[in-house]
Amino acid sequence: MHLQLCFTIVMYVLLFSALACLSTCHRLTEEDEKKDNPCEVLQQLFESSAVSVDIKKNGFHRELVMSVELSHDDLRGVRVLLIQRWPRGVYVDPYQLASLRDHRDWQILIDSDIDLELPAHKTSGFVTYVYPAPDEPTPRSTKVTIPVHARYHEPAVDGKLFISIEIEPPKLLLWTEKCAPFDSSESHKIVEAPCTHRNSSTCLWLQLHQQQDGGSVSLQVPVGDKSLVIPVCAGTLLITMICCLELSKYMWIHRID
Repeated sequence: MHLQLCFTIVMYVLLFSALACLSTCHRLTEEDEKKDNPCEVLQQLFESSAVSVDIKKNGFHRELVMSVELSHDDLRGVRVLLIQRWPRGVYVDPYQLASLRDHRDWQILIDSDIDLELPAHKTSGFVTYVYPAPDEPTPRSTKVTIPVHARYHEPAVDGKLFISIEIEPPKLLLWTEKCAPFDSSESHKIVEAPCTHRNSSTCLWLQLHQQQDGGSVSLQVPVGDKSLVIPVCAGTLLITMICCLELSKYMWIHRID
């Protein structure tokens, strides 16, 4: 009787141990699959990732600093794209960006040609696609510094000495090859954009609707006073005429042919 009871107890202990081991293994398997699932990684990134912008330097030549914070440790296979919409009051110099290519670890694609000489009221805004880490593993924290130049504006008619140019934060998009795109929802949407800065093909990126950390930034640009146009033009013309007369007089006195 005692042997049978001991045997039954031992069997129950072994059974419960086996069930506990299977349950633990199942949980570990689920956690490993969740950890290795690139779609789950994107979902977690959307929960607390953020992007912000800041302006450095003064005058007409500034620097726009984009800061990206991703909330996941394992970012293997995940790529980041920042879509920046620029107002017409500023521009980026493609030739300057090309000269800095060897001194930066990010790439940029501009959606249209940029005329460097036009004033602000004769231009329109443009879009840039910035790839913070195109050929390297994506880091959790990234900063991209882009040289920005303000355009000349029309003279103000109300006596204002400065005009404010607002620059919105970029849109943060994520992509991984192993994850099929989600359906659009309230938390994110699917955007078709170039896969790389070479613009040879397009990919379906996932964009979070509300990921900006803080609002837009503004820069103050000096403008002329339209009420002074006539005095300035008259003074310029008068000085030009005086200089021409003095130069002609000097040439006549010294017999300069």
